[in-house]
Formats: sequence, structure tokens, C-alpha cells
Amino acid sequence: MPRFHCSVPLSAGASLALPSGAARHVQVLRMQPGDALTLFDGTGGEYAATVERMGRSDVSVTVGAHLAVEREAPRAVHLAVGMPANERMDWLVEKATELGVASIQPLATAHGVLRLAGERAEKKRAHWEAIAVAACEQCGRNRVPAIHPVQSFSAWLEAQGGPGAPAARLVLSLAEGTRSLAGMTTDGQGTTVLSGPEGGLSAAEEQQAIARGFAPVTLGTRVLRAETAALAALVSLAGL
Repeated sequence: MPRFHCSVPLSAGASLALPSGAARHVQVLRMQPGDALTLFDGTGGEYAATVERMGRSDVSVTVGAHLAVEREAPRAVHLAVGMPANERMDWLVEKATELGVASIQPLATAHGVLRLAGERAEKKRAHWEAIAVAACEQCGRNRVPAIHPVQSFSAWLEAQGGPGAPAARLVLSLAEGTRSLAGMTTDGQGTTVLSGPEGGLSAAEEQQAIARGFAPVTLGTRVLRAETAALAALVSLAGL
């Protein structure tokens, strides 16, 4: 059954016009009045719904029963990533969402190729949020992971460790003697994983993170691409 994210609050028994994005998808699928679909608004669970009316550019639905269905990862993992260039960040956001990431923090780092600021950074974040929404629609998640505004590495690191921060903080490292991530477990408060861009974190950035309480960990002897490393850490820690 088709699933759509609805950016307005949902409630059983309501009749509403779908937001433009969801309405466009319903029209592309050539759904008709009486057809069934599933809606979720990101606050938890999902709703059965029925197409009520098809207009030229709008779609009205009747919202049915709420189903308390969750498909989240057993453990919350928050990724802080030095942004890889080109489409690789798009791919990372999509696959991390499918794998259950709790949030993604894009970072501007010393070795990063992608440089974003101001309006361009906000447009990119909106683009990544749309990718996360589409991934949730496809994979069955009812909670869209937060895609935070782009920050500089130093500004983000300075804010770490405050109230409500995840208990465990890890940084992916290639340094000799680093502890293996394999077999590590996390508690219910979640874990933040810091991962570098294509060129990795600089030595200074890694040391700054360690000084702020990030434990260095390794994924093994192979050198992985930036987007692969972040996803491998996510899978290892999320308890999938």
C-alpha cells in the first residue's frame, strides 16, 4: 500500500487536503477516490486513509484509525559527518535513514571538499530532509530523522557534552592501537559517531574530539570511503 509523509498533524476521522508533495505523488500513481493509502506525520505511528477527492492539483483524504506501529532501530545512533562531495552525501542520508539513524549532523571539516554556508547550506539541508522523508516512505519508518543545519567542526564540537547529549561519543580513527568498534554495545541514551569526509578528519580535529571525550574506534584494517564508514558504524551500533 502506498505510504506518504504528511507535514501537517493527523488525527483519526479528519478530512484534509494533502500537502503538495504528497498530493503530487498520489496523482502520479493515478490513485482514485476510494483507494487506500497510509499516512504518517513523524510524531509516531501511522494512519490508514482513503482518497476522498482528486482535483487537478489537490487531493483530499479521509484519515482512518491510528496504528501504533514503530520500526525504529533498537538503539539510537546519531551521525556527525564531515560532508562527502557530490551525490555521496545524498546517498549517505538515504541509506542512513533506511538503516534507522536517529539524526545526522553535516559538518564542514578541514579536509572536506563540500563547502556550504548561508542560503546554499539551508537549501542543501532542505534537499537532504526531502531525501530522508522519501526514504522513510519507502522503508516503513514513521519517524523522520533530524537533519541538523550545517555547522563548522569547531562550533559543533564546542557544543558537545551538554544536557541531554548521548552518553557514548565515538570518533572513527585510523590511528595505530585504536580499539575496534566490533562488539561494542550502547545503552538506551544513544551514541554519537563522528566520522570524517573523503580525506578523513585532520590530526588536529581528531585530537580535539578526543580531548572533548570522544573515544577513538576503528572499523578494521581496510580504509573505507567516507559514506561507507559512517554507515558501517551505524549498522554495528544500532543493534539491527
